[in-house]
Amino acid sequence: MATGNLAKLGKIVTKNSCLFLCDMQDKFRPSIKFFDEIVQNSNRLLRAAKVLQLPVIVTEQYPKGLGKTVPELGIEDFGIKPVEKTKFSMCLEPILEELKKSPEVNSVLLCGIEAHVCIQQTAIDLRSKGFEVFVIADACSSRGNAERMLAFSLLKQAGCWLTSTESAILSLAGGSDHPQFKQLQSIIKAEAPDAGIANLISLARL
Repeated sequence: MATGNLAKLGKIVTKNSCLFLCDMQDKFRPSIKFFDEIVQNSNRLLRAAKVLQLPVIVTEQYPKGLGKTVPELGIEDFGIKPVEKTKFSMCLEPILEELKKSPEVNSVLLCGIEAHVCIQQTAIDLRSKGFEVFVIADACSSRGNAERMLAFSLLKQAGCWLTSTESAILSLAGGSDHPQFKQLQSIIKAEAPDAGIANLISLARL
């Protein structure tokens, strides 16, 4: 089977993947459920993406009013410049043009906030453009758990894959024989922060 088709089976392939980090900004911190845990889990995936040299896209929703990306996400450590936006979806023309520079990329790992707004609209737009979308459930949240749960349910129906930070990182590695496995292993050595996913899985039957 061609590697381009593996994502359709829920398999994450390093050379075909990129990472989207959506709107993890200062002003959202007090209102988003599990905000700190979401950022920590997203940072784990960002570090893994940089080890594996995946393309990384970061956005900020109206930063003039909502502030900059929180420093603990770690984008400054890797010299990543966020793309400013006012649309909810990350599928802006400059970002789509950036993706064209990596034509082998056909799947997106998606983290950030809010699950029922920017994450949902980004995922659906990506699906409409033929991308496979892996929503990293323990790295996405909303102001309310109901909105978060319903967003995950809708996205599953839209053909997105729901997974966790650790599962995504180990899927990218593919096995302990990967040349960078020890680096990746060090990222997930400590258990991921609890982002309240277990209860959502039970309620939504995800």
